Amino acid sequence: MQQRDRFIDGLRALAILGVVGGHWLVGALVATPAGGLRIDSPLRYLQWLHPATWFLQMLGLFFLVGGYTAAQGLRRARARGETDAEWVRRRLWRIGRPVVAATMILAVALPLLGVLGLGAGTARTTVVLFLQPLWFMAVYAVITALTPYALRLDRRGGLWVVLALAAAVAVVDLVRFGPDVEPAAVGYLSVLPAWCFAYQLGVAWSAGRVDRRVAGGLLAGGLALFVFLLTVLEYPVSIVSVPGSPRSNSNPPSLMVPALAAIQAGAALLLRDRIERLLRRPRVWAAVAVLNLSAMSVFCWHQVALVGVSEVARRFGTLPGLGDAPVDIGWVAARLAWYPVLALVLAGLVVLVRPYEHPVPAVALKPADTAETAEPVSR
Repeated sequence: MQQRDRFIDGLRALAILGVVGGHWLVGALVATPAGGLRIDSPLRYLQWLHPATWFLQMLGLFFLVGGYTAAQGLRRARARGETDAEWVRRRLWRIGRPVVAATMILAVALPLLGVLGLGAGTARTTVVLFLQPLWFMAVYAVITALTPYALRLDRRGGLWVVLALAAAVAVVDLVRFGPDVEPAAVGYLSVLPAWCFAYQLGVAWSAGRVDRRVAGGLLAGGLALFVFLLTVLEYPVSIVSVPGSPRSNSNPPSLMVPALAAIQAGAALLLRDRIERLLRRPRVWAAVAVLNLSAMSVFCWHQVALVGVSEVARRFGTLPGLGDAPVDIGWVAARLAWYPVLALVLAGLVVLVRPYEHPVPAVALKPADTAETAEPVSR
């Protein structure tokens, strides 16, 4: 069995914590007079909170790590005689298995909970919040399926391919936000290049093309582009969508997405030695390892945990940070105070559903497969 790369696992864990923490912060569930929960967001009311999304949206790191580990895994698979199609099918099964399990569990649980008194409004909120993270998994699965082509492009173009992907997003932005042009569905042409940027960078990193000099260039170039987009072109401050805002940096993704990914990737690679020293601490590494074991499960269930805690709290009245409107700093402080409870509930859900997520797989795995690093787990 191959030894795990602590740096890779650490970056993945950081990305997961950013996504979960970010969703729990910007997702408010307000109690309604009808006895349910409706979705709101403090980003609608608190503009000073928008810069926090720069640090909480770390999907760029997840795609970076995904590209790195996928490229390594595909090369190993080819070396042992496995076809690209076999490798893609097996990897997609690992990514999709928790999603399929979670969907089936909720399809059974929600009607039963409805009989026991769960309101229709809360049930709808649960479904909406469960589906929200799945856009990420769908995009990640598509890009993963394209890994053989990513390796081919890397051999031919190296880091120029990464720059070309960012340039493609810039062209789409020019069409979306250029003179006399309103944002339109054309913006969704940027979905693949925007998220492929970090993934392709991970592929290049696995091939040894990303050293400290390149990492420094990523950090400086990404930061310069980020500041230019914000201050000169007046892109939205928030990386994630703000309810009611006519423009978004994430739906569809704008050039801010690869710019932020470049900043995060460059900073992480430059800080590698410090991060690895931190990960040598037994307690830190234990937490990172456990989180990596259930990364996709956490993605699937973290919003359900939020709804569950909020619904239970609603039965006792409107509690600060759970059922009240997210209109001031007091709500933010109260929501942060609920994080330990949300984390415990999420951990309980992950433990409960794990047997359903890991049945005997329909796709037979070779013994060598158990050593491959994958999302969420290397077995």
